[in-house]
Amino acid sequence: MTTPPPAPRVVIADDQELIRTGFRLILTARGIDVVAEAADGAEAVAAVRRTRPDVVLLDIRMPVLDGLAAARQILAEAPATKVVMLTTFDLDHYVYGALSFGASGFLLKDVTAEHLANAVRLVTTGDALLAPSITRRLVERFANPLSPPAPHPDLTPLTTREREVLTLLGGGLSNAELARHLTLSEATVKTHVARIFAKLGLRDRAQAVVLAYESGLVTPAAGVQGAGCVHHGPA
Repeated sequence: MTTPPPAPRVVIADDQELIRTGFRLILTARGIDVVAEAADGAEAVAAVRRTRPDVVLLDIRMPVLDGLAAARQILAEAPATKVVMLTTFDLDHYVYGALSFGASGFLLKDVTAEHLANAVRLVTTGDALLAPSITRRLVERFANPLSPPAPHPDLTPLTTREREVLTLLGGGLSNAELARHLTLSEATVKTHVARIFAKLGLRDRAQAVVLAYESGLVTPAAGVQGAGCVHHGPA
């Protein structure tokens, strides 16, 4: 009999007590362990140091230390921890920056209970929380489409097939969609994705999407072609 994976351990950081309480009740009711709460960014950093959680739900706009600065510090000190940014606005200009240095994605605060719990479990597998439409708008707004695309030097270790896979990842395709598009098995796709991550030092799909745009493999005008709000399944 297969042993189920351990419940994710989560820190919730938000300056609104009602948000923290609501998220905690939702997660604990679904078997997810909320190990600490924080009302500002400095408290969040301290909570992560103390509890070493699997996932941090981190509000972008907080006093003392804002969410972006807190995320940067958390990811530098505890790189195995997955950071998910919480925001009220799907075009918050901090989100793109957070993704670029290692956050695993973002959630809007009006997320449904089931989506919240599924999201926490999803990022622990190394996947990303990226809505294709929001990803497209973020890149169109904050990437510079006037800059001539130039291959990122870090892409040189990739094979031709791996570049193709990374391009499709940047377009928002899930593993199942990649497999259909490339006429490959999902197992083969997962192997390609894992090799891309290893060669480029990427944490998850969020960083892969950002790199695909920044390197010119995908352009803002091309948009994001995948469907759905999140990509399911491990990388």
